[in-house]
Parts: sequence; structure tokens; C-alpha cells
Amino acid sequence: MPLPTGHTAPLPARRPRSLLRRLLGASALTLLLPGVSQANSCQADPWPLWQVFRQHFVQPDGRVLDASTPQQHSSSEGQSYAMFFALVANDQASFDKLWLWASNNLAGGDIKQNLPGWIWGLDDKGQWRLLDHNSASDADLWFAYALSEAARLWNTPAYNAQAAQLLANIKAREVAELPGLGMMLLPGVEGFAKPDHFWQLNPSYLPVPVLRRLAVVDPKGPWSQIARSTASLIKGVSHNGYVADWVGYRGTGPDKGLFVIDPVKGETGSYDAIRTYLWAGMTPAKDPLAKPILDSLDGMARSVATHGVPPEKVQVQANTSSGDGPFGFSAALLPYFKARQQPWLQEQQRARVDQLMSKSLSPEALQARQPPYYDFVLSLFALGFMDDRYHFLDDGKLQPLWETSCPRAAKP
Repeated sequence: MPLPTGHTAPLPARRPRSLLRRLLGASALTLLLPGVSQANSCQADPWPLWQVFRQHFVQPDGRVLDASTPQQHSSSEGQSYAMFFALVANDQASFDKLWLWASNNLAGGDIKQNLPGWIWGLDDKGQWRLLDHNSASDADLWFAYALSEAARLWNTPAYNAQAAQLLANIKAREVAELPGLGMMLLPGVEGFAKPDHFWQLNPSYLPVPVLRRLAVVDPKGPWSQIARSTASLIKGVSHNGYVADWVGYRGTGPDKGLFVIDPVKGETGSYDAIRTYLWAGMTPAKDPLAKPILDSLDGMARSVATHGVPPEKVQVQANTSSGDGPFGFSAALLPYFKARQQPWLQEQQRARVDQLMSKSLSPEALQARQPPYYDFVLSLFALGFMDDRYHFLDDGKLQPLWETSCPRAAKP
């Protein structure tokens, strides 16, 4: 499969309010993305950051490429996130390509029978294929959510049937009832339910707004129970106001259990855990779980206030940190700081995002490498939210900016 080979023209000589706005202004987009047009007839304002993401990470067939690894890999996470971004951008043509590629290549063309495998790429024999058939349940949730909301927003009922097939598979294969905790989403089909009543869990796989919406779409499903278990999980595993990437849960009786440090992954909070703060910040304030979750996660705010940048790694029980997190970490914390009403930290980290994102998209940087995939993923979630491109309603319903400006906006 060919890799993208485009280059970026120099920035126009303008001085808007920030470096990022200069990079993503209309004039810059004309240079960066010649020929870009809306995927449909709605003339709502385009989302410049999505157009940059699509140029650098989405191949013509709908594959989301992370070129930072030898496998030149794609993941179910990347496909599902990009589908959400395409929906926020009102780009149905890209949405359809992203989903078609994912269902054909990650699920063997049969989404009714198969959950998407989590990673696809180049194997050691030089063949492009699915490298691991195991699923990633966070991606599965985002696939189902994006399809369900696309059906409503674009009035395309066929997406609903596909979302229902995914949800049935998730319920059957990725959900378990843990003693003393309740219904919980396991990180994947294989390998996370261990002998002796032990489970591995990932707090960053559980965005409450997504679970809220799935509970409306599938009212007989376990989604509301999983949302409540998510709040219990975050409260139970947060130490010093941080969460780890992975945690363990051990059943100690028929109706009780306890959270423990994961024996394989340890107590480190880093590239996975940063999303837990992001989802917490985007959860509507009226949600009864919003405040308890935010209150459990105050350590990251203290760390950034002290050091000026998010730590790359935190040892949650030892209460130590190391390294400077990349600009995607700063982006992910913007909704968190907004929800915590800490505008000084929000402004400080937004300036860092603007500066380092612009640097990553300079002609010199692009000549050397693809922009940092994960930083851009986190930034699209966070900046789209902060810039009012979208928000979640109390029931988890997605409300994109274009919904009120397009003549074919969805009905309630």
C-alpha cells in the first residue's frame, strides 16, 4: 500500500491571534490543501484541523496511517476516532471510506460476526494484513457511537443496523460482571479475564458521554451500569489524583472485590491514561458522574500548575513523575481545565499546543516525517470541543456545530 508523499507550502504572512490560527487560516488551507471541498452540499464552515488531519493521516481508500512504526500500522482506534472527527466535520464521504476500510480489513468484511481486530500493517514477510485479531473495546464503542449518531445526523438508517450489530457483539464478547463492581467493559475479547477471578481493565477506554448515548440507543443493554462502574473504577484506582494506564481487579468473594496494581503493566499513567482526563473534561457538568470523576483526578492539575507542562509518565502510588508530555497531552487537558474552572492553566497549555503543533506542520518537519499521529488525535478531540465544533448533550447525544447551520440538520 503506497504511503503519502505530499509536502506543505510555506505559511502565509499573517498575524492572527495564535500560531495555530495562522497555520489553519483560510489562506493557509488554500496552500496546504488545494482542491479540498465539502463532502456534501452543506455549506457550513469547514473544520480546518480535520482537513489537515485528513491530508496527513487518511489515505485515499480510507485507511488511517500511523507511519511512526516499522509496520506502518493502522488500528481500530485510529479508524473509529477518524470516523467521529469526520462526523463532527460533516464529511460523510470520508466517514464512509473510513468505515468501509475498517469493516473490510479489520473485521473480514463481516461486522455481524466479527469485532474489528485492533492492528493492521506490514508483517515481517512484507505482507499487508491484520497483525492481531484481538479487539480493542474502546474502538468498538466509538465505532458504534459514530455509526449511531451518523444515522441520526445524516438521516442514514443503514448505519443504525451496523451499530446494532456491533453493540450485540460487544455485549456478548467484551462485557463481564465483576463481583462487587458490576457490569464492566473489558479491554478486548481475549486475554483480559484471568484465572482466579482477576481482570485487567483500562480506565481510558470508558468515555461516559459515549456510554450515556449507547444507553439511549440500546436501553436494554448494560451501558448505564457500565457508566456507573466507570465512576467506581476511577475513584477506586485514583491515587494522589492520578490514574494508571492499566489496573487490576481481583474478586475476593461472590459479591466483593478490590482494585490492585496491574501485575504486568504496573502503576504507570501515561499515553493511555491521558484520555481519562480528556473524557472527564468533556462529560456534561449536569451528569451525576461528572463531579465525582473530576474530583478523583485532581493530581494532574496540581502537577501542571507546579511544572508548567503535563508529565509524560506518572507513578500513581509513588506520586512521582518524569518527562514532559508531548503537545497532545496539553491538548487533552484543555477540557479538563475548563471543567475544573482553571482558565490560567487552560490558556498556558493552549499556547503550548498552538506553538508545537505549528512546528510539527512546518515544511522542514514535514519533509522529515509524518506529523505525530497521537498528538493530532488528542488535539482533534480537545480543540474541536474547546472551539465549539461539537459538544455532548446530557444524554450523550452529539451536537456538532454544523447541525444548526445546515438545512438538513438532524431532527431531535
